[in-house]
Amino acid sequence: MKHKMKLLEKPFNKMIDGSKDIEFRLYDDKRKKIKIGDTIEFSKLPDLIEKLNVEVIDLYQYKTFRELLSFLGYSGLDLDKKIQGIYSIYTPEQEKTYGVLGIKIKKLK
Repeated sequence: MKHKMKLLEKPFNKMIDGSKDIEFRLYDDKRKKIKIGDTIEFSKLPDLIEKLNVEVIDLYQYKTFRELLSFLGYSGLDLDKKIQGIYSIYTPEQEKTYGVLGIKIKKLK
């Protein structure tokens, strides 16, 4: 199955250069449909012209971003800084309502 998502410029560019291989999202109804082996087409905000296609190679479902990031090896100030960045996009209330998902990806040619 192919999914479509929008992505801010900075994380989009990190996916392009290979320094980002996990996307963090709420585990809402749209994300519950994602399965390993699916593809995602990311469109770069704000104009949505530039696209990146990836394959989903693993999924990490947790109740909170803190639990997910701790599982992925973040700790201390790095963990707090990453959570602060995520909370600039999603609220703690949304996190509590939906839970969270880490989507491990591999760029497609």
